[in-house]
Amino acid sequence: MATRVAEKKTRNPQPDRARMLHQLLKLTNVLMTPFSTHLADRYKISLNEFRLLMTIGALGATASHEVADLTGVNVMSVSRAVATLERNGRISVATDPANRRRKVLTLTEEGRRLYEIMRPQSQKVAEYLFSELDCGDVVALERILDRLIDTLESRDEGGNWRFLEETRPD
Repeated sequence: MATRVAEKKTRNPQPDRARMLHQLLKLTNVLMTPFSTHLADRYKISLNEFRLLMTIGALGATASHEVADLTGVNVMSVSRAVATLERNGRISVATDPANRRRKVLTLTEEGRRLYEIMRPQSQKVAEYLFSELDCGDVVALERILDRLIDTLESRDEGGNWRFLEETRPD
């Protein structure tokens, strides 16, 4: 960590945004290591299934499109993960009586058991990740992450996803 701080002091004062993007991508990849090392094979669960299981467990009951919105996982990947979780007896899918087009996802007993096993692992990863930051840094990071996600999810007047429109290759 000291090396990165020293490098930063000698760099151009203008941030290299492409480098920061690649740092975020690296961060994402490294954050998945405890999952792939400790959980994936042991519990025969994919990353997207894990993310859905954790989201459904935290919410109690939700719909596929809500999980997609909350996690940023695309709808097709959510659909595949829902099918696998249901086939493996980890979630149940039922029609919402108030809206027959909406399917409600809830954890089964097996899903709840896995959630209770995996939730502490997620907490351990979070505690480790933020252990070198003080409270002010964590609050600032949360605010920055919220702004970045808002930017990525914004739509134009026509309802088009601005992120895809503005990052289209020339």
